[in-house]
Amino acid sequence: MTPYAVVIPTLVRDTLADCLAALAAARGPRPERVVLVDDRPAASADPDPAPLEHALSVLGDLRARTIVLPGDARGPAAARNTGLRAVTEPWVVFVDDDVQVGPHWCAQLQRDLAEATPDTAGVPGVITVPLPGGRRPTDWERGTAGLARARWITADMAYRTDVLRRAGGFDERFPRAHREDADLALRLLDAGWRIRRGRRTTLHPVRAASRWASVRTQRGHADDALMRRLHGADWWDKAVSPRGRIRRHAVITAAGAAACALAATGHRRAAAACAAGWAAGTAEFARARIAPGPRTPEEVATVLATSVVIPPAATWHRLAGAWRHRHAPAWREVAR
Repeated sequence: MTPYAVVIPTLVRDTLADCLAALAAARGPRPERVVLVDDRPAASADPDPAPLEHALSVLGDLRARTIVLPGDARGPAAARNTGLRAVTEPWVVFVDDDVQVGPHWCAQLQRDLAEATPDTAGVPGVITVPLPGGRRPTDWERGTAGLARARWITADMAYRTDVLRRAGGFDERFPRAHREDADLALRLLDAGWRIRRGRRTTLHPVRAASRWASVRTQRGHADDALMRRLHGADWWDKAVSPRGRIRRHAVITAAGAAACALAATGHRRAAAACAAGWAAGTAEFARARIAPGPRTPEEVATVLATSVVIPPAATWHRLAGAWRHRHAPAWREVAR
């Protein structure tokens, strides 16, 4: 058996108990250690211990191997580094608190680790996202389903502990669960390490989200700006990641801003032309999101409202990120 530890950064959401129950029920060699990093903001108030105690109660015999560490509420990258410092096993497996490992996950993980060649630094698992049957998925559900195509997602990712430490761990300048996994993988690949896809399976359910959740995710564009600074303008190609619609969002936002400015200065015809461009771009964006979905009144209303807000939100966060990280130094080369 290859010894390994499991590190789970958590905000102690309702999903944590299901995550730990699945880990406890998985067949195969057990982890030597389970490290939970409680990353709830302590400054807001003393975190309620009841949800965490309930989640820990489902661990069964794994409870004796589990430790809980306080995080600094600086995001999953920093929380994973906190957990990494407590690991002494040769492999560390990062699992998110909103996934459920498969029933044979522990045994499958052992096979993945046994098949890892000496130049393999990491082995991600296979993520599946269950979508509803009998209807088309919503815009939010389709976005979550995209996680199954992510190459280096830390929802279930095993790394050699010593390699990860020499790499400096995760870059804590990434404050969200966005791009920090790709940044680490690119650094390791640049140093000559391999990352080979495993065969173990993990379920990533679609969590409930508010109507405006898609607007909040636009904050990730600031992390895209950091990726450009660290890995160059072609980082999208290196990470085999879709570029998205940021350029279209910028054009739509510029058209809307120009329409407002021109109208305020009395240039009505030019303002009308810009407003028409803004309306056409916004309508195309909304249609692209509505067409593949269930097209229920609630879904259509949600997409229409958020399609107006997303382009300026995305543009703002991208510009803010570019300014904030304009002098960000690149990481040192990862030693082999």
